[in-house]
Amino acid sequence: MNDSTHTQHRINGNLLPLRFVRHSFEAKAYNTRRCSVLYDHHEFTPYAIDTPTRQPPSADYRDHWNYAFYLGVRNFPGPARVTWTSKDGTEHSATIDLAEIFKDERVLNNVPDDEFVPDMYPQGLFLDPSVYLEVNDRTISVYMRALIPTRHRQIPDNEYSDARDDVILAWTHTY
Repeated sequence: MNDSTHTQHRINGNLLPLRFVRHSFEAKAYNTRRCSVLYDHHEFTPYAIDTPTRQPPSADYRDHWNYAFYLGVRNFPGPARVTWTSKDGTEHSATIDLAEIFKDERVLNNVPDDEFVPDMYPQGLFLDPSVYLEVNDRTISVYMRALIPTRHRQIPDNEYSDARDDVILAWTHTY
């Protein structure tokens, strides 16, 4: 992760690490009997609240997530409130403080500083990284994904691979 320092510094005309002032949001739920996620006064339950959720479709399921669909959320409108019933029938309630998790408003990414396209981020700001809140049985995790163009192809034979958009774990807790 681009984590050499939390203090911004300039490399190839880019102010790094990147910061964000708005984000996109989406909730994901797996292996629950019921689940409700409230954030920014909206219900983000991916299914009907009282409907059991299925297990993840594959081991690499997070790599197949689309970008978060609730766009342009100003950092941070308040905590996410999660109520759910895990697979074993235990009821849970949690308040997830995204402002605390992302208190430095730093864009999480795996792009080395010298791999950023020169002069692409002169002000060090990134628009709307995706923030996902995942409920999976008894565990809540928060992830970030940002599409960062790179100077070089990430897959040498693929001319369309000049970017990274890794899903990166920011926080997790098992209840």
